[in-house]
Amino acid sequence: MNSSQLSAGNWWSTLKTSAQSLLSLIPVFQSTAGPVLECSPSALSAFLPAHASITNAVPVPANGTWSQPSPPFPHPATGLPALCAITVNVISSTTSSFNFGLFLPEEWNLRFMGSGNGGFGGGINWNDMGSSALSGFASMSTDTGHTSSVPDASWALHNPETQKDWGYRAMHESVELAKAITQKYYNSKIKYSYFSSCSTGGRQGLKELQMFPQDFDGVISAAPAWWTSHLQPWHLTMSLWNLPLNGPNHIPSSLFPAVIAAEVMKQCDPQDGLVDGIISNPEGCIFVPETLLCGPKSDKSKCLTASQLNTLDKWFSDWVDTNNTFLFPRLSRGAEAQFGGFMSYADSGLPHPMGTTWVSNFLLNLTTTDYDWATNFDFSTVQLGDETNPGQANADDFDLSPFAARGGKLIHYHGYSDGLIPATASIYLHQQILRTLIPKGVSTPSFYKFYLIPGLLHCGGSIGDAPWYIGGGGQHSILGANVKSVPGFEDPRHDVVLALMRWVEDGVAPEELVATKFVDDRVEKGVRRQRPVCPYPMQARWDGAGDPNLAESWACKDLH
Repeated sequence: MNSSQLSAGNWWSTLKTSAQSLLSLIPVFQSTAGPVLECSPSALSAFLPAHASITNAVPVPANGTWSQPSPPFPHPATGLPALCAITVNVISSTTSSFNFGLFLPEEWNLRFMGSGNGGFGGGINWNDMGSSALSGFASMSTDTGHTSSVPDASWALHNPETQKDWGYRAMHESVELAKAITQKYYNSKIKYSYFSSCSTGGRQGLKELQMFPQDFDGVISAAPAWWTSHLQPWHLTMSLWNLPLNGPNHIPSSLFPAVIAAEVMKQCDPQDGLVDGIISNPEGCIFVPETLLCGPKSDKSKCLTASQLNTLDKWFSDWVDTNNTFLFPRLSRGAEAQFGGFMSYADSGLPHPMGTTWVSNFLLNLTTTDYDWATNFDFSTVQLGDETNPGQANADDFDLSPFAARGGKLIHYHGYSDGLIPATASIYLHQQILRTLIPKGVSTPSFYKFYLIPGLLHCGGSIGDAPWYIGGGGQHSILGANVKSVPGFEDPRHDVVLALMRWVEDGVAPEELVATKFVDDRVEKGVRRQRPVCPYPMQARWDGAGDPNLAESWACKDLH
């Protein structure tokens, strides 16, 4: 199918009408459901609207493999249950289209799970879909209308319709059509619909519940890149503060893990009452950066000059500009190691592409490769991003009352050691949601829970042996192939998806979650540590007597 087959102006109404007509044919809930249609393009194409086409519908046997590699998701989904693997192409406008993937397991749990993407990457997240299918979900992901690596936004240049697909449209329309296919395939209604993802995927989840509160009953939004028009300029600004290479302000990336991160850990770790390689309360740490300063005889590879310390101070401070305008929150203490990896790009003498590629391709439509960022980038660029909001990507509608009113539930979490999207961005988001809803009389705890996980990096993995795994979006594949839920702990206390399901389906709200650290992040090596993760602003406190590696030795406590 190509865009010439789509008549302008009626593509969405056609899709919506087709999806609604399909849903009306489905019987009421059954206790179990199996396929009633053949897994083939011919069987599934019969009821699709004209601007959507099945490009693949392939039966995958139990313990089988499915692979449609893309730059952000190059690895095959392996160890799958018996299922039907489907790929659908949808024309979204006269100049754009997107694809989505759908796994329909033979043993279906009557539930639907959406998965998201990362950065600007274009590709179907078959890996997260595979983990969901292992738990019985009909699972879906979209490529958002393009194919590219995570830091590559060249596809967005002079391409507003594809920007819109990436911003929100491809996800929403994939959800609607994927639900219709699912219910037709099983001849049974979806009982509950969920979404779980991280980073851009976390933003996608928030955007869904803000714009289309009926799409999902429950959403897990992890480390959401929700403020696109400020996050990407922040990435650019962080780089520019560390350039030029020969400037006295420049901090080489080699100093981050061994010098800066080590000193932050040395000072902040003991302040939570236990020296264990985990900074439990980065926001409460009293950090004295002057201990990093070089003396007259210091080895310059193990300390910072005064100019370099000024650069570090900027990163650890909120970004403000003209008339003291707040633009983006600071980096958290304890995120230096991953931030150093992010800043390693500046060792090339260029600002990071996560900033430049968005400004170039989404905002300014630059075709030159020698743009002088240090001279031309300023506060007016951020203002232009706010005014135009390319692709309508910002998930900054803080009034979540329509989602709350329809009974939706939101679990939002972020890692304190995230060096790509600082945890403070989620703290700020949480504050704005509360400041919007509390005056309206909306009870936020009844539908919204926010967690900060000490030591968790961006989406998955952790500093040292900090417990981080809760079965969230993008986490399963880090532990290896064929991983579902939390191995050995498949219950709502340890698995964030099961916690959300119990909240939605049984009305039992989660309180503490328990994060797990497997030895070397390998399930077969056993558990290294477990620790409670508390609803913000509560914090986990050690009882002072029990084994600190056991969750039972900790309790969530209020700060006052």
